[in-house]
Amino acid sequence: MTTIAVTGATGTLGRPLTAQLRQAGHRVRALSRHPDPGDPHSQAVDLRTGTGLDAATAGAHVVVHCATDPTGGDIPAATHLIRSARRAGVDHIVYVSIVGVDRVPLPYYQTKHTVERALEASGLGWTLLRSTQFHDLIARLLSHAARLPLMPVPDLDVQPVDTAEVAARLAHLAQHDPAGRVPDMGGPRVEPLTDLARAHLDAAGQHRRPLPLRLPGRTFAAFAAGHHLAPTRDVGRTTFAEYLAQHPPAPRR
Repeated sequence: MTTIAVTGATGTLGRPLTAQLRQAGHRVRALSRHPDPGDPHSQAVDLRTGTGLDAATAGAHVVVHCATDPTGGDIPAATHLIRSARRAGVDHIVYVSIVGVDRVPLPYYQTKHTVERALEASGLGWTLLRSTQFHDLIARLLSHAARLPLMPVPDLDVQPVDTAEVAARLAHLAQHDPAGRVPDMGGPRVEPLTDLARAHLDAAGQHRRPLPLRLPGRTFAAFAAGHHLAPTRDVGRTTFAEYLAQHPPAPRR
């Protein structure tokens, strides 16, 4: 039985990952700034300061690093985690990143790429999985846009993937030896975001049309060029339409 610590364990990806690892029979420590009071193996950890990390990694064989903050803090979090993992003698860190972090000049993507390079240089055993955007993220962005009188939607393609499927892939990687960067993971279809916006509006009972937007700048150009896509790695199975059927958006009041 392996002891596995999961950062961001109460988040969108961390919850299904933690559940899958436990179902496989592993001892899983669920690390979070806001631990689950109903989980006796949930531990309070603040990656930004390192508080609680040494106790959480002590005796762990593997750490799966899912915690992230698009508003900032991922680099100091990774620094604290790597140092703590070294002190604890952790054998393997598994990190989930995003397809295109080395090609899309978005600050959040650049930060994720910096974390990738820090893990590569850490001297620890590591595995890196890049995935395309989660269904949950696309749905959340569309829900926010749908609140406006007009629904502005970037005129580009996306390839959303199911969170539970990414969790299953991470669980598999965590149970094997460090593998470096493994093949990317994408959703089953590359689709125009405007098409997904129409599906989202229909599911919410909103009879409007999205407003396609083309934006200036290098970041939009990189997205428009498809640098965030993995069309040859369409290994996900759940489509966005199937996700909406399972998680229908709230109707607009």
